[in-house]
Amino acid sequence: MSDAPRVLFWRHGRTAWNVEKRFQGQTDIGLDPVGHAQAERAGRLLATLGPDTILASDLKRAADTAGYLGHSSGVPVEFDKGLRERFGGSWEGLTATELAERWPERHARMDIPDGEDISEVGDRMTAAVDRGLARTPPGGLLVVVSHGAALRVGISRMLGVPDDRREILGPLSNCCWSVLQTRGDTWRLMEHNAASLPEPVVLSDDA
Repeated sequence: MSDAPRVLFWRHGRTAWNVEKRFQGQTDIGLDPVGHAQAERAGRLLATLGPDTILASDLKRAADTAGYLGHSSGVPVEFDKGLRERFGGSWEGLTATELAERWPERHARMDIPDGEDISEVGDRMTAAVDRGLARTPPGGLLVVVSHGAALRVGISRMLGVPDDRREILGPLSNCCWSVLQTRGDTWRLMEHNAASLPEPVVLSDDA
């Protein structure tokens, strides 16, 4: 068995605000019925991977999503505020249409006038992942349950992508996940925006 750690980044299930395209940020919105069904299904699927550590944002939509995996796997869920979504200030609760009308240039850049700076999100996300990895055995699997924007920044940071180029990584859909694994000292993206389990990935570039 390889000692290379794996981190699975899992976005929470659907909420009513996701359907309405409202900026959620750190507003504590719960899952809607579809979101609960998504999380229950994905939790059963991800449990077959044998997670060693489950670390989740304490916001309800992520905490409840993680709970389904905890129930299916028997692994306790730990919570870390460093995994919360980006704070959105006055944007929280507004729809994408409203944001584009009121702040057209800023919205295009996701530059929130009174929100959390992306660099701060990246710093706290990577620090939280490091805390989770410290509690995960060599070769083990850490599952990180968080939010769309925060996850994209965290994944980009681990891959060495500058914060201002994070859009090179496509978004994560509700209840989908991405997997990173190390090769030497480098993190590699093994899956992105997945909703099913692939054939086992062998860490070899040999044809």
